[in-house]
Amino acid sequence: MGGLGVRKISSISLPAFLSSVHSTSELVRKILSPSLASFEVPCLTDAVEAWKMACPLTDLPVHPSSQRQWDVPLCSIIRESLINSSSNAAERARLLAVGEWESGLWLQALPSPYIGTMLDDITFRLAVCLRLGAPCVSPHCCHCGERVDGSGHHGLSCRRSAGRISRHASINDIIRRALASAGVPAVLEPNGLVRDDGKRPDGMSLLPWKMGRPLVWDATCVDTLAPSHLLSTAACAGAAASAAEDLKRRKYSNLVGNYCFEPFGVETLGPWGPGAHSLYKEIAHKLFDSTRDQKAGYFFGQKISIAIQRGNAASLLGTFPSDSDADEYFDA
Repeated sequence: MGGLGVRKISSISLPAFLSSVHSTSELVRKILSPSLASFEVPCLTDAVEAWKMACPLTDLPVHPSSQRQWDVPLCSIIRESLINSSSNAAERARLLAVGEWESGLWLQALPSPYIGTMLDDITFRLAVCLRLGAPCVSPHCCHCGERVDGSGHHGLSCRRSAGRISRHASINDIIRRALASAGVPAVLEPNGLVRDDGKRPDGMSLLPWKMGRPLVWDATCVDTLAPSHLLSTAACAGAAASAAEDLKRRKYSNLVGNYCFEPFGVETLGPWGPGAHSLYKEIAHKLFDSTRDQKAGYFFGQKISIAIQRGNAASLLGTFPSDSDADEYFDA
């Protein structure tokens, strides 16, 4: 829900106790019933009442032995409290964005350099700071002349962003490789699909995708906290990615008749647009059919999430003067 998965003992003690009691009650009864006519777990009633007070509008779990069912309502209340008490639009937009399922996929990835899922120390540190809204750099002046505050957010939307091109190329390569693994070879920047302005979509499958038509996709990554998007992203998670996908559809409207065009819009803080979700589900389904690995699609999503974090880090580092030591600009 926007955190790092590192929990306080005080926050998980109540759901852990309640689920443990209910999951072991039958076993305890079998052990003690020969000697005790009845037994009662101390503090169980108090614990249930404490949970009801914390979640007054929530029904008791259907499966009380599940810690998740006791825990999720508590986490949801904390998250809603944070969102409602956010002091500005940027903070609210961040909380909404990082709470999306796809925004935290990079945290679940196995950090292995052999499969490209290892984040270096600096990238990991900056990714954590952006996710938690913590200061990550010392205030300084960007190459473009704008002032960069401690949050470093300017680098994500700077017109001279250093991570934009590499992130865009990485996302497209991940999609192409996933299609190849699913038995659908594809090429990047296909010839013959150039628009009037000379631009072309990012990729096209070499085999039919649906209804005898090949897949054509175009990826884009927009900044969640950019001033032009802040009004919409502070109201709805993924609004900037959705708007970017709509723009892509209008730009490539001439392809709809002969191709299955799908934009793949993502945001710097993690959320995906509807088109990205749709294409992800289709590719994940084909990956499962091809590999019989139930997690193949999940790994595909993790790589997209990691590519976004690497692009963010490159964008933040790109605001530092080229002749300086980057360590000087990291917030202590």
